[in-house]
Amino acid sequence: MTSPTAKMSAAADPWHWTPPALSRWSRPVGLLRLDGPDTLRVLHGQTSQALEGARPGQWLGTCCISPTARMRAVAEVLVDADGAWLVIIDGDPEAVRLALDRVLFPADKVRLGPVTAATLHQPLGSAGLAATPSGTWAASEGSPGWQLGDALLLPADAPLPAWLDERRPLEPQEAERWRLQQGLPAAPGEINEDTNPFELGLAARVSLTKGCYVGQETLAKLATYDGVKRQLRRWQATGVSAEAVAPGTPLHDPQGGRAGLISSSLELPDGEGWIGLALVRRACLEEPLLQAGAAPGASLQLSVPAAFQPPPVGAGGTGGGAAKGAVEGVKAS
Repeated sequence: MTSPTAKMSAAADPWHWTPPALSRWSRPVGLLRLDGPDTLRVLHGQTSQALEGARPGQWLGTCCISPTARMRAVAEVLVDADGAWLVIIDGDPEAVRLALDRVLFPADKVRLGPVTAATLHQPLGSAGLAATPSGTWAASEGSPGWQLGDALLLPADAPLPAWLDERRPLEPQEAERWRLQQGLPAAPGEINEDTNPFELGLAARVSLTKGCYVGQETLAKLATYDGVKRQLRRWQATGVSAEAVAPGTPLHDPQGGRAGLISSSLELPDGEGWIGLALVRRACLEEPLLQAGAAPGASLQLSVPAAFQPPPVGAGGTGGGAAKGAVEGVKAS
């Protein structure tokens, strides 16, 4: 039974929540297969990461973006000897496939397969599998899937291995709390036609040096001219109504000026209040509190998500980060 002291502590700082021991975070994802010698060249030109020189066994995180660098999906690329798997972690897999299909020419030596369903299983609370080396994937032993770090990617109809089946899957509210706690963007609140990778803290998935690719001009301008006008932040609030912190609600600074908008919200159990994500204007990033809705409004306390990587210097931030493996935010923040 949770003690009153523990409840008060959780309400004061909901970001210290940890999932139950021996649990798993199971997320539905889309799989898209590309075969042929031009696979990496195509993905290199149509996503934000430098992929053309990748080798079999590598695993890289990327963003699927529009010609104006707007977000379509967050994805992982698993490279093998014959092509690659594009794993759509969040976003619309069919829209990603359609965008790729539109740019493929008969001369391109690429075969684009259909979207198939899969599930990414992340063990939580204690060790599961021995992790693959950073930036690499491996075929899973005893099941038709892939191991990414200590996570397991399985086709939707594949049975779970016994060690994973023993773990309790997170309930929907728990899974959403875990996502928000780490600040991982999701559709439609954060991944949509109004956001770009730098705003969402996805700088490690973007290459600014790889040459021509879709969305390059926009991202280069953002970096060169300090053009990132807002960033993703976590927020928490108590004593507010669902209407006051609904997604899409505008935010205001203490003087009543525009400060951004709420992109995701979740009511916590046992009267602990609300948490969520918001896109906050750069001028207000240092404000400890913002107001949601019309005056007097609900007071939101802001913090930087653990998974957020600042835009590169000159893109509205104070520093960037090196690219890393892309099943982000699965560790405790």
